Amino acid sequence: MSDDAPEKGGQMFSLQSLQLLLPFFKQYASRLIGGISALLLVDFLQLWMPRIIKRAVDDLGSGTATEPGLLRYAGLILLLAAGIAVCRFIWRYLVLGFSRLLERDLRDHLLSHLLTLDRMFYQRHTTGEIMALTTNDLAAVQLAGGMGLIAFVDAVVMTLAALAFMAYIHPMLTVIAVLPMPVLVFSTRLLSASMHRRFKRVQEQFETLTEFARSTLGNIRLIKAYTQEAPQTSQFGRMGEEYIRNNLKVAVVQGILSPFSGLVANSCLLLVLYFGGRLTIQGVITVGDFVAFFSYLFMLTWPMMALGWVANLFQRGATSLGRIDRILQEKPLLEDRAAGPARPPSAGHITLNHLSFVFPGQTTPAIDDVSMTIKPGIVGVVGKSGSGKSILCNILARLYPVADNTFFLDGADVNTLPLAAVRGSIAYVPQDTTLFSDTIGFNIALGRENASMAEIEEVARAASVHEEIMALPDGYQTRVGERGVKLSGGQRQRIALARALLLDRPIIIIDDGLSAVDMETEQAIIRSMASYLQGRTCIVVSHRVAPLADAGEVLVMDQGRIAARGNHAFLFANNPFYAKIYTYQTTVGGRQG
Repeated sequence: MSDDAPEKGGQMFSLQSLQLLLPFFKQYASRLIGGISALLLVDFLQLWMPRIIKRAVDDLGSGTATEPGLLRYAGLILLLAAGIAVCRFIWRYLVLGFSRLLERDLRDHLLSHLLTLDRMFYQRHTTGEIMALTTNDLAAVQLAGGMGLIAFVDAVVMTLAALAFMAYIHPMLTVIAVLPMPVLVFSTRLLSASMHRRFKRVQEQFETLTEFARSTLGNIRLIKAYTQEAPQTSQFGRMGEEYIRNNLKVAVVQGILSPFSGLVANSCLLLVLYFGGRLTIQGVITVGDFVAFFSYLFMLTWPMMALGWVANLFQRGATSLGRIDRILQEKPLLEDRAAGPARPPSAGHITLNHLSFVFPGQTTPAIDDVSMTIKPGIVGVVGKSGSGKSILCNILARLYPVADNTFFLDGADVNTLPLAAVRGSIAYVPQDTTLFSDTIGFNIALGRENASMAEIEEVARAASVHEEIMALPDGYQTRVGERGVKLSGGQRQRIALARALLLDRPIIIIDDGLSAVDMETEQAIIRSMASYLQGRTCIVVSHRVAPLADAGEVLVMDQGRIAARGNHAFLFANNPFYAKIYTYQTTVGGRQG
């Protein structure tokens, strides 16, 4: 598709996107008013300076100039210059400071909104895309809201005021001077449309580059293990070349706008030099009027030359603001419909009543008509890959939406309870263990920052990882690196388990969170947790059956349904799948496999 092809369903400037900034402009209205007032004062002082120069030139031309008079004119010019310097500092501090505050608040608003979105959103949008929004796009909005705003206001005020002073000197000469300007306005409008489309493509390419770099660094061990350094470097180089090509296309538009603006401005100067010079020779205007007119035209030249730059800033800002606004318009599928605070469930009783769940855009249920009651105790969940175990855990952890009257906690429909209250009663250990690049102690105490070291060590012992932590050089103060890279998979999982235990919540869900340890260790961990979990509901998903043999109840899932349920002895005797898996996994061959 051509760079200049029309964008379907889009507008160059979205009023809805611009409305996103209104609360910030209202919040910092006093700062903006003060800054723009200082800017207007600068413009007024600059516009007054040619009047002083005109008087001095006319006095020199008429022979009435005196040394004290010229010194007085020089003093006035110095005074105006000092006032311009002070006011210029004030508007820079206030308005450019506003643009930084705008960037900060908009970033905070964006992050807060991102934290409300559910898994469906993050399955559709990459981390690189979101990182690009919080860096490049916000920077473009900041420039438009700072220098872009100032340049626009300055250009408008200076243009109108300079034209008024020029018209006061000689109206017809003013008309002649601005004859080339409509050409500049038309060409700027035409080129700005192309700028919008090309800059949007640049930002999208930056997203791709960012995501590729993040993915490469996040999987560096795998890349090295498969000796993919050269292919990754080559691919990143090709993407960088594409990014440069797209930026050059933007530069072409910028390269046309700025010189063309200068050409029009110089054409205006040429017209004034010729026709204004004739009027001066004919005595229609004085030499002082001609010098003042030329000074005002120079002031008018800057807005004309800056028009392309201002259009560039606004187009970049509008494009980026539209991209940010599209993310802010995203709504989570899981809505918090509960009104007001509610006491979180405390007994840990879970009831599912004909619960079904279908992913958007699909027809086959991921969870199909599940009904059961889970009471405090350890409940195991087994089944083939893709049988719905993890999806069921995500639903129980309140990460996916459910229909009314299908999911109850302590007898209350979860849709009538605030999300924070439900999630606050559940400690969840997902399949993919996440550790932050901080100390082990910090990672365990993530949900309870005020936890004592004794409490942290207690849960670490329950997760059978305390001794291994103490064997590290700095113990609990050992920094684990990005995503826990310094630890083994089993250590990361057990630290995540300790983190969940420390929360001391009535429901704990462990979604295959011990897969990286051997079967005997997993079984030992589950047994050691039994006393610690007294009176709590603990749901443990595992691909291995043997560690769940001591669980009070085991659920066997198949194609999103509960195919069988009961204790180990009952399932071993009555469920062929369970018996087969248990027998295989407890034989020598199964343990070695």
